[in-house]
Amino acid sequence: MMTFSEFSTHLFDPLHTFWEHPRTRRVVAITQVAAFLAGILGIELNRLGLLPPALAHITPTSHFYAISLAFTLVLIQEVVDLIFVLPCSVTKSLGKQFEVLCLILLRDAFKELVNLHSSVIEIETGHVLLPMLADGAGALLVFSGLGLYYRHHRNRPQPRKGPWLYPFVANKKFLAFCLLLFFLGFGVWVIWQSAADGRPHDFFSVFYTVLIFTDIFIVLLSHTYQPSFRSVFRNSGFALATLLIRFALAAPAYYAPLLGVVAICFAFGVSVASDVFEKDT
Repeated sequence: MMTFSEFSTHLFDPLHTFWEHPRTRRVVAITQVAAFLAGILGIELNRLGLLPPALAHITPTSHFYAISLAFTLVLIQEVVDLIFVLPCSVTKSLGKQFEVLCLILLRDAFKELVNLHSSVIEIETGHVLLPMLADGAGALLVFSGLGLYYRHHRNRPQPRKGPWLYPFVANKKFLAFCLLLFFLGFGVWVIWQSAADGRPHDFFSVFYTVLIFTDIFIVLLSHTYQPSFRSVFRNSGFALATLLIRFALAAPAYYAPLLGVVAICFAFGVSVASDVFEKDT
């Protein structure tokens, strides 16, 4: 009889293999390019008054929205990558979340362009330029901190493995599969509601809220396999870093990049402190 661990592995691994296949990656990249070009074309047709009223109602008139669409599609790909990396180590999963945060900050920087009244960038645009610089600088600092975070974990010795690892990873694979179903279902609902209301509904902040509960569950689950104080502190600290990322997504201009930088600094500090604690005990 198949165990739950085997069932979770057989359920998750084929999907992971399909997503990581080079052909799938190529199709995703081509789809992003096609959607970007279709977005520019649709916006131009709407500006010329050539779209049907139903489509014209939900199609913007600024070409800069096509840039936002392109970054949104890249973010969707990164979020799916985040789901599939969830069964890996907590450090790798958190790193992927910071990668998503970097892209969100860059997308927010480009989204400021839609506040321009024309498709021509002029010098008298301080109300747009300053938030762009803040988001761009925040993304750069988070990216730099993420590089230090990855370098630190790449140079640290690998933790010891035990018989607990397989069931622990299998449980996380089942959780990732459930998260993938939520991602697809909620994504369809957001697209439907956005088209019906004529205004965009927030997806990423809600998804990160669900991700916080997922991280807390993984922390509690890890206690049954790794009950040591260091592991509890480290995993709980990383969960707090995820919470700071969630606050960054919901924060207003200027505060969002600042919270992102605080989050990566905190995650790096937890990582270094937990390793120092392990060496001294």
